[in-house]
Amino acid sequence: MIATVALASSALLAAPLAAAAGYRHLRRAANARTLRITTPNGIDESGFVRIGGIDQWVSVRGDDRRNPVLLEIHGGPGASNLPYNTRTRDWERHFTVVRWDQRGAGRTFGHGGPTGQGELTLARLEADALEVTEHVRARLGVEKVALVGMSFGSVIGLRLARRHPELYSAYIGTDQNINAGGRNRAAYHALVERLTTAGKHKELAAVTAMGPDRATWTVEQHSQNNKHTVGSDPLTLSTVKTVVMGSLLTSPNHALRDIGTLMKGMAYSERLHLEAVQVDEWAEGTTFQIPVFLFQGAHDVITPAGPVRDFHDAVTAPVKDFALIDDASHFAAFRHPDRFLDLLLTKVRPTLTREPAAF
Repeated sequence: MIATVALASSALLAAPLAAAAGYRHLRRAANARTLRITTPNGIDESGFVRIGGIDQWVSVRGDDRRNPVLLEIHGGPGASNLPYNTRTRDWERHFTVVRWDQRGAGRTFGHGGPTGQGELTLARLEADALEVTEHVRARLGVEKVALVGMSFGSVIGLRLARRHPELYSAYIGTDQNINAGGRNRAAYHALVERLTTAGKHKELAAVTAMGPDRATWTVEQHSQNNKHTVGSDPLTLSTVKTVVMGSLLTSPNHALRDIGTLMKGMAYSERLHLEAVQVDEWAEGTTFQIPVFLFQGAHDVITPAGPVRDFHDAVTAPVKDFALIDDASHFAAFRHPDRFLDLLLTKVRPTLTREPAAF
């Protein structure tokens, strides 16, 4: 998982923010045109919904309300998925995509501020997700929705998929976390190896001083580890710069001041790491009553593919599948949204509609 603290780095922000304002204006205008939904049965709604006692931002978009519904549980913690709308526009031609800014994230954090977020725990976020699910079912008139757990959100996503098969038609995990109650240390050992190979002695000393047991780390140490992980892997660093920051800076729905709010929300939400790293997905169960799909970046250094494949192999479900997305680390679905969509259409959608996949 990643708290996306790398986004707050001035080194990552300096170059994009120094770009010509005219170019940014043109890109945002073009993206706004791309995002228009004009189909007769389409939907493009967003606004605050009362969830868990506070106002939380929910976006519902799609070209045809008859399409299956995807409800995303975003990562971070505290990292809104709304800036990626343009990159994933094609998803909305085949699915109705629901994006929700969790408490502590994005517009929800910006609206209530740090004092207006209420309780911030995994249990509270899970309860919120259930309320969002009920809101979506009622608004769209559907019995079930497909659940997409992303990065940190996949911790909550697996729990929802296990506990509420009556609400969800399938579970799709990407950047999937498998903490295994602290036993999964693959990312840590790989980081140590990269830093050793690169001769980055200062960073290596800091990482080894933390030790491999993330359950003992402070919030600040989680943040430091994330920075070292991103900075030590060229593919991940490139993705953060071009996909994450690029999406933020060219989003027609986000002004520059909104980026600061997004960063503050992620910093506020980092405390959730202390609880999430102790989750044991194996102990919580590998038996599901709904289809389970795990689509992972082949070169993910934050949530490595190996433990995810092992978990998939142990899963019992009506349908299950595992796929690697090449040339992708973390944020695989957003780096290659076309490949992710192809997986959704060929593997997931047939289980939702009982019809041949659409192309």
